Amino acid sequence: MTNFQVSTVLSARGVHKSFGAVTAAEDINIDILAGQRVSLIGSNGAGKTTFVNMVTGYLKPDAGTIELNGKTIVGLGPRQISALGIARSFQIPQLALEMTALDNMLVAAACNDGPLSVWRPAHSPARIERAEALLEKFDLIAHINRRVAELPGGVRKLLDIAMALTGEPKLLLLDEPTSGVSVDEKFPMMDTISTALSSEVVTVLFVEHDMDIVTNYSDRVIAFYSGRVIADDKPDTVLDNDEVQLYVTGSAKQGHSTC
Repeated sequence: MTNFQVSTVLSARGVHKSFGAVTAAEDINIDILAGQRVSLIGSNGAGKTTFVNMVTGYLKPDAGTIELNGKTIVGLGPRQISALGIARSFQIPQLALEMTALDNMLVAAACNDGPLSVWRPAHSPARIERAEALLEKFDLIAHINRRVAELPGGVRKLLDIAMALTGEPKLLLLDEPTSGVSVDEKFPMMDTISTALSSEVVTVLFVEHDMDIVTNYSDRVIAFYSGRVIADDKPDTVLDNDEVQLYVTGSAKQGHSTC
């Protein structure tokens, strides 16, 4: 297991975001510590994705501050924030389907170093070594020379996450890593991800709707409802919270009023 110094990687204070009359984020205050594996839960429209989009620069908060390792990132664009050490994988993998798994990795690595050009080709010994090491960690080495179009959906998800690590980010955001993956595949896939990440110096924040995945693969859970954080603690504590059971998991305790 990688050793981390106890420090705050991401800090959000008083973050607010509205879309017209709809409040998508209301007074969000969150600190993410180095090395944590944190899951964000909440029903659709609860504010999870809005928060992630503000952290990654796709949205600018109306008020509040967001800092990465003590440096404000509010107002920066996605590329600038990525360069500072935040990487993201998406619910639908962002891959070049006609390229091989290795070439996708190399392009991702090159883009992390700056714009591609004929003077700065994607292929280099250092990038190839890093790409092969990551593919090995994610059990993808057998697919190294296969076109992405030929790969199963679960393999594409793993490749997308491996690509996000080519720039050695400080914070990795995963958007529903098990979405679209069969029941039989989701735990082996998460085991692969967890094992691969255990040797990387990276803090992980992931959006997830599967409570079994949340319980087994995160050490902290932040629950959103109607743009607010309604619980933030260890998985068992959060999932036993009355508001979380009422508004998020749909498993309200018997006799709990919905009024």
